[in-house]
Amino acid sequence: MSQSSGLVAGMERHQVSVYVAAMASGALVGWATPDTGPGLEHAIYPVLGALLYVTFLQVPAAELVRSLRAGRFLAAALVANFVAVPLVVAAMFAFLPDDQAVRLGVLLVLLTPCVDYVIVFSGLAGGSSRRLLAATPLLLLAQMVLLPGFLFLFMGSGLAEVVDVGPFVEAFVLLIVIPLALAWLTQVWAARRVAGQKVADAMGTTMVPLMAATLLTVVASQVPKLNDSLTDVARVVPFYVLFLVVMAFAGLAVARLFRLDVPASRAIVFTGATRNSLVVLPLALALPDALAIAAAVVVTQTLVEVVGMVIYVRAVPRLLPAR
Repeated sequence: MSQSSGLVAGMERHQVSVYVAAMASGALVGWATPDTGPGLEHAIYPVLGALLYVTFLQVPAAELVRSLRAGRFLAAALVANFVAVPLVVAAMFAFLPDDQAVRLGVLLVLLTPCVDYVIVFSGLAGGSSRRLLAATPLLLLAQMVLLPGFLFLFMGSGLAEVVDVGPFVEAFVLLIVIPLALAWLTQVWAARRVAGQKVADAMGTTMVPLMAATLLTVVASQVPKLNDSLTDVARVVPFYVLFLVVMAFAGLAVARLFRLDVPASRAIVFTGATRNSLVVLPLALALPDALAIAAAVVVTQTLVEVVGMVIYVRAVPRLLPAR
């Protein structure tokens, strides 16, 4: 075994520790060099896109197409994200801080399901990444359509009008369409040429480093933004923690309702708990100055969720043990 392959194997064996170290390093970089935040923010989509390309590359195109026929799983994912989640958010809404900007930030992030690193974390916990991959375009399109309606129901028509679908379309193209197309082209190349197979195999070893780079970049780019609003956003942390706890059991209930197998059930728990903070962050940043704190509220959810996902990777297999 070469030194590089041994390093990759070591990172895969201790990947949770690697991710925690990446987050801690990102927090340190963001705190020590806040001026680097804007530049690192521009790197979020490239590193996420690279991560998703490698993720898509692990799933043969034909198998991904077949997984679209998994009607029960897709229905369960929609129910978990657009029925169970809004009900949980509605139960918490009255107890949120009485500040429109804070409430808007919470709604933006909690009402939109994750379509990126949820696949990685779900796979680490033995969830069905293939079926979750197939559901991501549907989940992104559904949240684009439903988010304005949810905001109207919770906060009235005035605030619903500030949501622009542009960032969602951009995220769909950059994080779903392009990585998926490149992954399929790589698979075709690998099937026809030895060089293509070598490239595909090499890319498959980059999953853990890319995940670590993504976490470091996200945390380092967002930590400087919390300094001026730390007291205000700290008030929403308990709600984010509570959401993760409640959605673990809500996702389990939905999976049992649809009688899914264990890997699919684990994936449903993850998709119900993880939120689309990285995609809705541009929405929050584009809000008027009077609502500027909403961005900090979204960023805070990112930090809480990443820690929560490290715990989920260990806890979900115990909640849903293999039969």
